[in-house]
Amino acid sequence: MPIQNSETGDADKLKDEAARRSGIHGWLDGIRSTRSGALTLKIVIGVIGAVMVIGGLIMVPFPGPGWLVVFAGLAVLATEFHWAHKVLEFGKRTLHAWTQWYKRQGWTIRILVAVVTVAAAGVIVYFGLRTLGVDLLQMAKDYL
Repeated sequence: MPIQNSETGDADKLKDEAARRSGIHGWLDGIRSTRSGALTLKIVIGVIGAVMVIGGLIMVPFPGPGWLVVFAGLAVLATEFHWAHKVLEFGKRTLHAWTQWYKRQGWTIRILVAVVTVAAAGVIVYFGLRTLGVDLLQMAKDYL
């Protein structure tokens, strides 16, 4: 065990603590240092993450970043909840496995997957615009 000078040892401890407390992690550690801060942080992170995951799941059938928002919401939740970290890791493994499977397929399967994806998105957009279009026409008639 090395012998430390008490003056340099104390300075090293202060430097280590200052380095640990810098940045976003230090800020979060400061909040977590009290029971009320830790509980408040869990609630805030839980609400923000849940809103992101639910919003992403609503966006999944529509063209756009639905799954990206779901994964981002899980990443937010994973900062405070162990179960969310496990779900996020499972999702990453599943996405990676599907991507690897897709890359191994021939052009026929790739084109079929692309056609089905575009067709599904087209049907969703068609019915969405059809429903929205009826509402817009009714609003225009009421306005005029």
